[in-house]
Amino acid sequence: MTAAGPDAGSAKSGIDQLGFCKGLMVEELGWDDDVDQTLRDAIMDVIDSDLVEESDHAVDVVLQWWRLDDGDLIDALVDALTDLTGSGLIWLLTPKIGRAGHVPQADVAEGALAAGLSLTSTATVSKDWAAHKLVRPKGPRR
Repeated sequence: MTAAGPDAGSAKSGIDQLGFCKGLMVEELGWDDDVDQTLRDAIMDVIDSDLVEESDHAVDVVLQWWRLDDGDLIDALVDALTDLTGSGLIWLLTPKIGRAGHVPQADVAEGALAAGLSLTSTATVSKDWAAHKLVRPKGPRR
């Protein structure tokens, strides 16, 4: 295999699923040694910028790495919302089934609902991580 190997291809397809484009301001939360560095690098290549840890301005996307033992997911999502533009979204990245720190899909859906968000899709973006797209609902909640 070449130096690019299979991870490079999976990071490319992961980026395609996430819909990133040049010029987006992306805030990264929950970074730790276990994150997928190849995916992070691919995101920075596409947006043509570094990921920000804290921003004085509203961001387009929050990239939230989350593991089962990271604390209260609802609190983390509410905190992430404060940094988003009105049309911004959260990509919640969780370890895939069978990986340490896996977060059950029901917990993600429940956390999103409690934080006032809608879970619109889930995608496999790397060998070890799944991404859950969370957005503000378009209409009033009933």
